[in-house]
Amino acid sequence: MEIKPLADRVLVKPAPVQEKTVSGIIIPDSAKEKPLQGEVVATGNGTKDEEMVVKQGDNVLYGKYSGTEVEFDGVKYLIMRQSDILAIIK
Repeated sequence: MEIKPLADRVLVKPAPVQEKTVSGIIIPDSAKEKPLQGEVVATGNGTKDEEMVVKQGDNVLYGKYSGTEVEFDGVKYLIMRQSDILAIIK
């Protein structure tokens, strides 16, 4: 079974949350920040007005409050519109 986004939607697997600081201090759960980058796992086909620019495997940056969290087979993903993606990391 797999997830296939529709239209201009993108499925992103967020980067792992940083557990420690550079100096080795462990960050408690309440202070951890949500990652703002991840890998595109799947994309929709786009719309007649907007073609898909991102593709599977792209590393992307997205806004802090972008997307909807979904969990599939025990893995957490974000599903968002392509327009919520700020940049592709190369």
